[in-house]
Amino acid sequence: MERRDFLRSAALAGTALFIDPQRLMARRRPDIGAWRGFNLLNYFTAGYPEPFREEEFQWMAQWGFNFVRLPLSYWNWSRPGEYYEMDEHVLQDIDRAVEWGRRYGIHVCINLHRAPGYCVNPPAEPQNIFEDAEALDGCAHQWTVFARRYRRVSSRHLSFNLLNEVARVKAEDYERIVRRLVGAIRDVSPHRLILIDGLDWGGRPLLSVPDLPDIIQCGRGYQPMLISHYEASWTFGDKPMPIPRHQLTWPLDADGQHYDRQYLLQMQEHSWTPLLQQGGKVFIGEFGCHNRTPHAVALAWLRDNLDVFRQLGWGWALWNLRGSFGILDSGRDDVEYEDFHGHRLDRQMLRLLQENL
Repeated sequence: MERRDFLRSAALAGTALFIDPQRLMARRRPDIGAWRGFNLLNYFTAGYPEPFREEEFQWMAQWGFNFVRLPLSYWNWSRPGEYYEMDEHVLQDIDRAVEWGRRYGIHVCINLHRAPGYCVNPPAEPQNIFEDAEALDGCAHQWTVFARRYRRVSSRHLSFNLLNEVARVKAEDYERIVRRLVGAIRDVSPHRLILIDGLDWGGRPLLSVPDLPDIIQCGRGYQPMLISHYEASWTFGDKPMPIPRHQLTWPLDADGQHYDRQYLLQMQEHSWTPLLQQGGKVFIGEFGCHNRTPHAVALAWLRDNLDVFRQLGWGWALWNLRGSFGILDSGRDDVEYEDFHGHRLDRQMLRLLQENL
């Protein structure tokens, strides 16, 4: 090969080696329908932060899962009204979770469960992102920080979930917030994959943003609440349940309604078909069953939900890995747990999830 030809070949090779990472992210998209995993609640609330654990990423990968959602409270790194001051120590722990996800082949989704100006859970934020420009500016700033921090991480490995379970707002108000936050992220990371929860606690899609590229909308898998949240204090308070626990079944007849697999399918299709007809995509960001529902009933209900998600081609994330909805340390009183590295493993629930990978 002549020197001129060699230099031309080397130049072409060099071009291939130094592809713009933003262009690379745009070409290499994850298979959303194949996402299967969990929510990790380490920074879900403020005051009790718990560093992420590498072994949990190892376990999830060994079990065959490939997705994790991190619902985060910004109170762990900032204070209300002090949105531009962010604790680097906490952000570095999130960095580690993102890196462990990449290392073990698990897609990481960062979610602001409590964002500047909005949280579905009490207490209410002192400012309202839908009314106060300062809160919206602060939220946009924090997403800009994350976008800049991970701008070289491919969307195959990382996505952003803007807000959690927006409720009691008009679609046009939510659209305004979505467009502002998406714009803040895309100014820094133009091809970042972004997830937006549907309106009404993730119950129905936001249909006015079909022009925004690389957007996934997130639903929930909690219906009927009498099954998924039986005796959950944050849902029912101290109200007595209409059905005694020992009489709870799946399928279920309650309040003049028959609940079964067909009901679950019809509810999801009714809610999300308008988005699918636009060419949109759906992911179930949360689903699962609280530990007060009898184990056999919970498994039967989970099985039907998983079957519906598979039929619709949707991915899902159980709420949670460890805790009352999870496969580890769930606190159920009717499970024969297996000791697993110092944790109590619900092997039956794990196997059910694995059958649906």
